[in-house]
Amino acid sequence: MPELLCGDDPEPSDRFPAGPLFVPVRPGPAGCAARLFRTPLGERTAVGFTSPSRLAATLGPDQAWIRLAEPALRALTAPLGVTTVTVDPQLTAPAPASTPAPAPRRPVAPVAVSLRIA
Repeated sequence: MPELLCGDDPEPSDRFPAGPLFVPVRPGPAGCAARLFRTPLGERTAVGFTSPSRLAATLGPDQAWIRLAEPALRALTAPLGVTTVTVDPQLTAPAPASTPAPAPRRPVAPVAVSLRIA
């Protein structure tokens, strides 16, 4: 079955809603506020995780969270101009592969240069 496009969204729509998500929050003056992040291209996005363990693996075990359905998260962030929800992101780059240390360079002897000005 082909996937359908949603409005102006250039990405194909999901076949199933993401369901209840674990959304990272921070304390605010009126309670909790959803944390917003940026995509690699700099666009603001709301973030949700499918399990508390995935949230803790990415943001740390002390990260506060609330449980929200994906449509509720979209409705919460839409007035802020955030239209993207990223589910289970990997917010850190993987560790680089080890590379061998470069070979030491031999010192180069200085060269004397004389200039004649006429």
